[in-house]
Amino acid sequence: MAGGVAGVVSGAPSTAHAVLTGRPPLGAARAAASLLGGVGLVRGAVAHGALSVAWGMVLASLLPRRHAVASGALAGLAIAALDLGLVGRRVAEVRALPQLPQVADHVVFGAVAGAVLSKCSSGGLG
Repeated sequence: MAGGVAGVVSGAPSTAHAVLTGRPPLGAARAAASLLGGVGLVRGAVAHGALSVAWGMVLASLLPRRHAVASGALAGLAIAALDLGLVGRRVAEVRALPQLPQVADHVVFGAVAGAVLSKCSSGGLG
């Protein structure tokens, strides 16, 4: 659940950056499609959704429930290093994206996932 919720809102920084700089706002979604060996928004949504759920499951098992938002944000930085540094540098479409907004997306993802996990463990979303 945390990965799904976080995945929906985590693209806000890069989307806002794209709009403000005149870049295509769905460029990151198209780049995500290339991770599945193709193009298109549907394939990009599938790739992003799968990654979000997977990372959400990892965070659910690793994040402490105290200070979950801050811990999640830090985890988002680590996920950015893996996603953008190890995997993304091998994929031209991902490598071509402005990196700072992508890192911000990952930090937002981790923070939101932490917030959802914190609420779930306290009975707030169940």
